Amino acid sequence: MTGVPASAAGGSSSARRTGPRGTSGAAREPAERTSPGSAADRGAAERGVTDRGPADRGTTDRGAAERGSTEGGAAGRGGKIAAAAVNQASVWNVANLLTMLRLLLVPAFVALMLGNGGYDPAWRSFAWAAFAIAMITDLFDGHLARTYNLVTDFGKIADPIADKAIMGAALICLSALGDLPWWVTAVILGRELGITVLRFVVIRYGVIPASRGGKLKTLTQGIAVGMYVLALTGPLATLRFWVMAAAVVLTVATGLDYVKQAIVLRRRGIAERRAALKETEG
Repeated sequence: MTGVPASAAGGSSSARRTGPRGTSGAAREPAERTSPGSAADRGAAERGVTDRGPADRGTTDRGAAERGSTEGGAAGRGGKIAAAAVNQASVWNVANLLTMLRLLLVPAFVALMLGNGGYDPAWRSFAWAAFAIAMITDLFDGHLARTYNLVTDFGKIADPIADKAIMGAALICLSALGDLPWWVTAVILGRELGITVLRFVVIRYGVIPASRGGKLKTLTQGIAVGMYVLALTGPLATLRFWVMAAAVVLTVATGLDYVKQAIVLRRRGIAERRAALKETEG
């Protein structure tokens, strides 16, 4: 038999190992690099990872926005609470404290005025001191409120009440003791209460401003009543009569002026409302 050379046998064996099932790593690598399907899949997968980035950032942004909204809401609520606290604390300003002092002086004045029968010069002097303090604080509280922006709803209501309370208490005590005719007390208090009611009636049309005559009336009333509170005799007793007469005249004159202003203000307000209504309908 003819023998097969070893080299030939070895070549056949090597050829069989490098067949289709025995492809080497070097041969497979170019195939993988040039395979369209695998390259596309890897690109899509990489793009998917890249695309998830903006989505993740959007989620993060939404979370930050939600946290910002929550923090903003908390800050807003805190601001409202703080503002309410400031508004509540502003009631206790110096102007309102002076008004409260005047209200407290009313019963003190009455007690001093009627002390020891109401005719004791010493008690009347103490009563005059309380009345004078009330009148002086009346001059300052309104000025302080307007100058330093201390105007509050409490002050708007309490200030005129305190003014009329101390003046009314003094007039009634003087008439009850026989030092001042009742008709004078009726004229002054009737005018004050009437003008107060009139202001509330026409407030829907506007505000009646305080006039110089009104301020002069208040000053004259304070001086006249203060002179009557003191136990004066001789020429000073005569002088106080004429000061009170001037106060009564100013009281009536300024009262009529306020009524005139209220009528004009009401007519103007009604005319403006009718004009606005016609424009709306037209």
